[in-house]
Amino acid sequence: MAGRNISVSEASRPKLPRHAKLRFDETRQVWVILAPERVLAPDEIAVEVLQLCDGERSVADMVDQLAAKYAAPREAIATDVIAMLQDLADKGFLSEAREKTP
Repeated sequence: MAGRNISVSEASRPKLPRHAKLRFDETRQVWVILAPERVLAPDEIAVEVLQLCDGERSVADMVDQLAAKYAAPREAIATDVIAMLQDLADKGFLSEAREKTP
């Protein structure tokens, strides 16, 4: 799995890999990331960030959007978002969108 890990930066365009899905668990009333033989229950903030991980948006775009929404310092949000996404990438829950070939 280590070969699939990404190094998250503001230029990254993270997305959930094909084997992982972000779903709302009706029974538990929480959001979860489902992956083969693994389940992760991210907190509310992580869910909001993960919902922005569509492979189209860069981390910088996500940070800008969150900073505007929460009227918070961009630098603080960038540090937290990159750290959280890197942790998820290290655990195999994120991949990076590939450039589209013309």
